[in-house]
Amino acid sequence: MVFAFLGPIGWNELVIILVIVLIIFGPRRLPDFAEAFGKSIRKFRQATREAREEIESSAEKKPDSPKPPTE
Repeated sequence: MVFAFLGPIGWNELVIILVIVLIIFGPRRLPDFAEAFGKSIRKFRQATREAREEIESSAEKKPDSPKPPTE
């Protein structure tokens, strides 16, 4: 990845990024972006929860392994 060598983002970098976003998009558009971001996170969490529940339910319903025939 290109950004792998940059390391974690600290508070200083985060504040700079937020100021740049505020300058580019303006204060009127930020609530719209925040709302869209929140909805995306909510949908992602719901999808992962549903996938986890589906996997757990299929594991519970998994039939026992077939028994070898006895003579």
